[in-house]
Amino acid sequence: MTTSTRIDRPDNGSGRPGAGAVGTEARSGTGRRSTVADLCAVAAAAVLLAAAALVGRAYDDSAGTLRLRWPPLYAYWMPHAGPGTVLAPAVAVLVIAYGPRLAGALPWRALLPAAWAGGMAWSWSLTLVDGWHRGVATRLTTGYEYLQSVGDVDDIGATLRGFTARILMGAPDNWPPHVAGHPPAALLTFVGLDRIGLGGGVWATVFVITAGSSAVAAVLVTVRSLVSEQAARSCAPFVVLAPAVVWTGVSADGYFTAVSAWALALLALSATRSVRAPACAALGSGLLFGLTCYLSYGLILMGFLALAVLVAARAVRPVPLVLLGMAPWFVLFTAAGFWWFEGWSTLVERYYQGAAAVRPYSYFVWANLAAQTAVAGPAVVASLRRAGAAAIAHRAGRNRGGSGAAGVEGTGPAARAALLLLVAGGVCCVLAADLSGMSKGETERIWLPFTLWLLPATALLPQCGRRWWLGAQAVTALTVNHLLITGW
Repeated sequence: MTTSTRIDRPDNGSGRPGAGAVGTEARSGTGRRSTVADLCAVAAAAVLLAAAALVGRAYDDSAGTLRLRWPPLYAYWMPHAGPGTVLAPAVAVLVIAYGPRLAGALPWRALLPAAWAGGMAWSWSLTLVDGWHRGVATRLTTGYEYLQSVGDVDDIGATLRGFTARILMGAPDNWPPHVAGHPPAALLTFVGLDRIGLGGGVWATVFVITAGSSAVAAVLVTVRSLVSEQAARSCAPFVVLAPAVVWTGVSADGYFTAVSAWALALLALSATRSVRAPACAALGSGLLFGLTCYLSYGLILMGFLALAVLVAARAVRPVPLVLLGMAPWFVLFTAAGFWWFEGWSTLVERYYQGAAAVRPYSYFVWANLAAQTAVAGPAVVASLRRAGAAAIAHRAGRNRGGSGAAGVEGTGPAARAALLLLVAGGVCCVLAADLSGMSKGETERIWLPFTLWLLPATALLPQCGRRWWLGAQAVTALTVNHLLITGW
């Protein structure tokens, strides 16, 4: 029997899992060779991360140009423990033991909130490894953060008109790094929380963790719409237990990740007409994409993922409505006095006034990718190897006029291609950001909206080893969170 990776379409929204199994693999010589190849890919990723750490240490010892205490991550070595030291392993064990079974058995409408709740539990437990004060109360109140500037916003109109003038380091009352580095919607979000009585570091952390964890459900909705319900169920435990949660729960980028993820989810629902009102879904997607543009300049790269969704769905119908949904954000912010492109060009100048002026591109262009191996985890590394092999095999099968290729059961080529396209969109976002020169370090936080979309590749992992891979993900997150203090 040959290796089989099977991805079938859902039964048109009936709520029952699809007939095919994703990532099932026979116990054969081919299966063993695939597993060995997976382990080799993980070993290569570990070597890359070790090389980035060693070379980075040499850089810092010789010239101090990296501005990182524990390269390639923005962190410093400090073994520590907290309440989460007990809670996080408990959550991990529960997800590993029961996650795959529940993901396959729960009704779809129950799976989404359950996955969101699981993601929140994992995020809170990891955050509490740092303790309540450092992990929750003060994490988002440092001198780099948005909360430092909430009190400066008395008049939103005046703030928007003068926003760009305060970006450069030499400007009077220049913004803190995170405020200066993003469009004003990021700051205004925390201003809004403060105005409704949810000000301060604790409420900011609660908001970021709650919103950021919802991205788990957005990924599942997207995968179900484009690929199959079985594929979404298959990758669900891995999306919940992602090592990226180490950073999602302690930075506003977790919030950005959720907004952009739901924009893609609504786009997928509209493009595949998986909802009763696809036009409303397209408009909602546009509204969230527009907000995304005003939360982070770099998230314009989500266009690669949006394109991947449209190609996978073979639909362009949503595009006009998506653009219509985006338009109000550009109209309102521009009319209020903030011009997006002026803000972006000023930010580029500000970027090279700081650490980017001395951080070497020749190091970060590959060390950024090394850092992502810790963020995505070994299961994603193995899954990307399988996705690459499947893409090559799929292309070879098309060139021969066949529906599939060696090692892959050819019962669902369209669904298989959709999964590969979605993952490829995430890879393109990462590579574009990496090559841009605007991501010299701190990418474990900045690239969270992109890294999220590598997780669906875990649907390709074999059923027989899924709990081992989940365990590897959990160990990665727990190790990083207990040995390093991640901060901005």
